[in-house]
Amino acid sequence: MSIAKIISSLVSVQWLADNFDAENLVILDASMKPVVPAPGDITLEEAGCIKGARRFDFDNDIRDKNTDLPHMMPSAEFFTDEMQKLGINKDSAIVAYDYMGIFSSPRAWWMFRAMGHTQVAVLNGGLPAWKNAGFACGLQAETIAKYRGNFVAHSQNGLFCDSTQVLEALSDPRFAVLDARSAGRFKGVEPEPREGLRSGHMPNALNLPFAETLEDGLMLSTEKLDSILSKLVNHKELNLIFSCGSGVTACVDALAAEQAGYPNISVYDGSWSEWGLPGNLPVTTE
Repeated sequence: MSIAKIISSLVSVQWLADNFDAENLVILDASMKPVVPAPGDITLEEAGCIKGARRFDFDNDIRDKNTDLPHMMPSAEFFTDEMQKLGINKDSAIVAYDYMGIFSSPRAWWMFRAMGHTQVAVLNGGLPAWKNAGFACGLQAETIAKYRGNFVAHSQNGLFCDSTQVLEALSDPRFAVLDARSAGRFKGVEPEPREGLRSGHMPNALNLPFAETLEDGLMLSTEKLDSILSKLVNHKELNLIFSCGSGVTACVDALAAEQAGYPNISVYDGSWSEWGLPGNLPVTTE
């Protein structure tokens, strides 16, 4: 059997089909229901899965269970155990997808990167693109693998950051904080979907709605992504921190920035689910 090698954080359905039988390939279904309902949305059960996929449920299972904040990054020890249960090995080539196209799968990509595993990519277009191409599908992703893997997580500094680091970055010219929420939520003219959160955005933050990096469920070309980002930040050596509602679509923006050649990227794990809580963290509106 062949061995798959991932050379880009974004792979096509044709690449996945060509490497489908590679002995080290692992396909992860990282689907999550959006908090803001999407037009024509269906249930995870109705969506089905890519044949042979394993379920990567960071919303309910693969998360820090010692906090009330949604799907926060767990410890390296916990992540190691959960990934070994899924049959992930040190040499696994991992492709994450979701049933929306590109929505929650970049979160799985970034979690693996934060745990030191670089052989991981997002499927461009996700499950819809796979289905449209006529490739093999199944009914439901597996939750436990036949054999335990030997994956070991090694937590990487700087890929996730906390509110203290974000607060400092907002007034530091070496940093730019970009918010992936919609323009209405960013400006404070649309309500937050999670109860109890303030409306608005962080002072000095910039708005890059994650949907603007996509077209028909596919990520825009690197040229288009570079054009979008260059209008917000003046050079590629800036340290970019991405935020959103709960640290999910921030990873879509992070993937877009990585594709456009921005090397210094971090994701604010708590995002607006933490920042927007009543308290002393500054919030402004337009």
